[in-house]
Amino acid sequence: MKLDSGILIVGGGLNGPALALALGDAGFDVTVIDALKAGTRGEDEFDGRGYALALASQRLLKAIGVWGRVADNATPLLEIRISDGKPGSGPGPFVLEFDNGELDEGPMGYMVEDRFLASALLEAMTAHPKVTLIDGALVTAQEVGPASVTLTLDSGKALTGRMVVGCDGRRSGVAERAGIGRHGHDYGQTALVCAIAHEKPHHGVAHQFFMPPGPLAILPLPGNQCSIVWTESHAEAARIHALDDAGYLEELRPRFGDFLGEISLAGRRFTYPLNLTVANTFVADRLALVGDAAHGMHPIAGQGLNAGLKDVGALAEVLTLAKRRGEDYGRIDVLDRYQQWRRFDVASMVTATETVNRLFSNDNPILRTVRDIGLGAVNAMPSLRRGFIREAAGLTGDLPKLLQGRQI
Repeated sequence: MKLDSGILIVGGGLNGPALALALGDAGFDVTVIDALKAGTRGEDEFDGRGYALALASQRLLKAIGVWGRVADNATPLLEIRISDGKPGSGPGPFVLEFDNGELDEGPMGYMVEDRFLASALLEAMTAHPKVTLIDGALVTAQEVGPASVTLTLDSGKALTGRMVVGCDGRRSGVAERAGIGRHGHDYGQTALVCAIAHEKPHHGVAHQFFMPPGPLAILPLPGNQCSIVWTESHAEAARIHALDDAGYLEELRPRFGDFLGEISLAGRRFTYPLNLTVANTFVADRLALVGDAAHGMHPIAGQGLNAGLKDVGALAEVLTLAKRRGEDYGRIDVLDRYQQWRRFDVASMVTATETVNRLFSNDNPILRTVRDIGLGAVNAMPSLRRGFIREAAGLTGDLPKLLQGRQI
């Protein structure tokens, strides 16, 4: 059978292009199908949406030739401060501090705006000789045969490949058409996302304030600007989001505090309902799921994209090694190696985020005392603190080669 491509990737956001580049570098012919037109990603307008990329994720982006395109617009995360508190009363007495000086490899990570990362991935992907992009196209059907998979687009065009990878988000059509179910639940929380300009420099420090309704993350961007991810109940978030900019700031100020001086809104405001959704299986015959298509979790630790890039590195390595051995890399027994590699790490991250969210998103005085003592205890134990720092940098566990900064 004549194949149009070795690997068909559905989804042109961030994980899809990153996987295409990793596989293209390994010699695969790859086709990426994106529902959006290419010009709609990576817009020039600043809106403050960004990603806290762990050091391991930065290494992967460097290995696939993308980091050089965004490095000048990235902000190093030099310190992370975690504290408990209430609106209007500031952080509690115990603060857990992670300093990049305790990490030999360099900064724990970097903040990169969505617009720069999306543009860089698109530019690298369209320039790659082994990658073909089909944009503005929807997949309407998929059929798996004994040696190939065929996707039908809304234009009527059919594409045949050795396998398909779903990088198409939490409502993955690739997973749904394959009959892969999902499990999870609604957190009863919505994230309010915006950017703020502030009077004083942030010095590359990221803050995570745990408030009773949910966490408030303050993430440094270039200049005197920060990205805000602010969690409230669904009803409260809807009320706040409906306010005008002045009213929105009045709600934010007592939660934010005055440690960065006067603040003002910069760019647009967004809301994202928060839920947990995990695919019952990450693979099927001639099919694999990556990123949110496989697992969408709470943003409390900022691990969404980092987890997706771990998937990218693991799947690229499994497929590359299988191809070198002459195996049919689309077979389920090969793809199950990817699932076995990633499943435990994902389950661990889900458990950790669930536990932290339940422990901190409340105003129970007993739990507040326990968690404050816990923050202080970890901060006072250098060896334990360094372990958490390496975890935040993505340097623990069985890392794929690309996340170690090595080629496959």
